[in-house]
Amino acid sequence: MSEIISEENPYLNNPLHGLKLETLLEELVKHYGFEILAEYTRIKCFEKKPTMESSIKFLKKTEWAREKLEAFYLYKFKSLPKPDDKNYELPPRARIIPAHIEPREPTVLVLGQAPDPKERASFNQPEHRHNNRRDATRRPSRRENNRSGYTNRVNNRNNTNDNKSSADSNNNEPWDPWGLNKK
Repeated sequence: MSEIISEENPYLNNPLHGLKLETLLEELVKHYGFEILAEYTRIKCFEKKPTMESSIKFLKKTEWAREKLEAFYLYKFKSLPKPDDKNYELPPRARIIPAHIEPREPTVLVLGQAPDPKERASFNQPEHRHNNRRDATRRPSRRENNRSGYTNRVNNRNNTNDNKSSADSNNNEPWDPWGLNKK
């Protein structure tokens, strides 16, 4: 019978399905507290004099913060495995969690041991694994290369001007790009 229901509604296995924001926040605050929520989610409404009412008001108005807290609920509090690429692009409430995956015990989080946001964001990205190490195989940036921009245009203009003056060596008139000094 449960297989028939899950075929009709694929979101039934998502722990956020039917869960109010107030209930979600109450569970998280009861288990972790505002200090750990502030440190691990980096949402400012949990930092200075947080209350349930002010936090709920902020989370209802701010979609990015609500999605961040819902993702924290799914992957830290319910300890679900990380989503695949297709589900990762969706907001946490819209993610389809397979029926064979069950929520586990909450992850143990310790105050003062949250990873830096830069470390978390670049942890799985191969181009950032070397801590921005500069080596000989790296392609120079646009600014280092200076292949475009004002300096390059001025240099090109001077080169074309030099070519014109060498071609018209018997003409001693200055270069006039706008044609203002016509005879």
